[in-house]
Amino acid sequence: MRSVGLKLLKNKLSEYVRIAAGGETVLITDRDRVVAELVPPRAGRSPALADGVLAEAVRRGWVTPPLGGAEGPPQSIAAAPLAALVAELRADRDAL
Repeated sequence: MRSVGLKLLKNKLSEYVRIAAGGETVLITDRDRVVAELVPPRAGRSPALADGVLAEAVRRGWVTPPLGGAEGPPQSIAAAPLAALVAELRADRDAL
């Protein structure tokens, strides 16, 4: 575990982010008082930001996850054969 002052962290942020990404916790201090921690991502966290945003939206109740399993989207069912749809469209155009 390392500690870094706020001013030095500001100047070398990318270096300390790489340290945290490597698995080490970095304590951030302000006038020798710990004010924050920079920690590596939790084991189950997805590397994609969008997944984290979606998970937070589910936690806050903004969105509801699907009730079904992970089998994917439901199979689409055609409303009518393409030939019937084209014939109906042509009939509508001819009526004008």
